[in-house]
Amino acid sequence: MNFEEWQIVWFTAWVSALSTLLILPFGLGTAWLLARREWPGKSILETTVSLPLVMPPVATGLILLKVLGRRGTIGGFFHDRLGIDIVFTWRAVLLALAVMSFPLLVRSARIAFEEINPRLEQIARTLGASGLRVFFTVTAPLAMRGIVGGMLLAFARALGEFGATIMVAGNIPGKTATLSLSIFQSVQLGQDVQAFRLLGVSVVLAFVAVWASEWLLRRRRK
Repeated sequence: MNFEEWQIVWFTAWVSALSTLLILPFGLGTAWLLARREWPGKSILETTVSLPLVMPPVATGLILLKVLGRRGTIGGFFHDRLGIDIVFTWRAVLLALAVMSFPLLVRSARIAFEEINPRLEQIARTLGASGLRVFFTVTAPLAMRGIVGGMLLAFARALGEFGATIMVAGNIPGKTATLSLSIFQSVQLGQDVQAFRLLGVSVVLAFVAVWASEWLLRRRRK
């Protein structure tokens, strides 16, 4: 592999990892609410969170393009107030990966929270622990394998994201080119050797992430 290909691999890996860290607090908060609370309209939030899993990725990308563009609500604010553009930059890649992988993290963490006996949390509260302390000292440690498994699945999903990314970030060499986008471009240009090299790296990274996630889930069941 040449320097350009390694640059693509490195960019994809670190932006996927960063997107996973970005969604972690929001994902855990959402998962905990869905697992531990009941309120009117809960099903609407559940459906909204799961939408990126069932919608065409290009449709999600089109929504992000509308929201994050210079005339969009979020993109306009950043451009006008801070002088920062989002679309067609690495920031757009980061947000596209975060949105597409968010449901997997929430689903895995929610299942992990639901498997914890609520009495353990209640006992901690009767001993004077605050809600936040109960979460970090009881709930999160008991659900850790499920949380880490969800993070690995989210990371693997981010590695393979294509549709939303190409809509909101494009395929700019050295700026927004990810493994998936570069594989597609190489095939389009007839550069099959390069495409298969990048494919091999993509398969290895995804395999390791998914295998580690499944291993953690099997240990949790035991």
